[in-house]
Amino acid sequence: MARILVCSVEDLQPGDSRRVECSPAVAVFNVDGAFYAVADLCTHGNASMADGYLEDDATVECPLHTARFCLKTGRPMCLPATEPLRTFPVVVEGDSLFVEVEEAA
Repeated sequence: MARILVCSVEDLQPGDSRRVECSPAVAVFNVDGAFYAVADLCTHGNASMADGYLEDDATVECPLHTARFCLKTGRPMCLPATEPLRTFPVVVEGDSLFVEVEEAA
């Protein structure tokens, strides 16, 4: 696993999200101090989940298709999405926030 620096913890405030340029791109969210990371590309179409609408129940709504996904599991919560988003471990180390992604073979 590769550990990729996202930002400092204080730079991702509750309710905020950030796209991490890696392969695959990852969207990281702060839901009331809990951090979640999912694949940035919606499974239904070409939309950045980092641009989605973050809800208090730890779900994100696709900005183009209104499909909602659980940030904890990646599971789609409604149509039109039927495929889950991939999730990634988030690590807080000191005041830094990291996401762990599989290294390319």
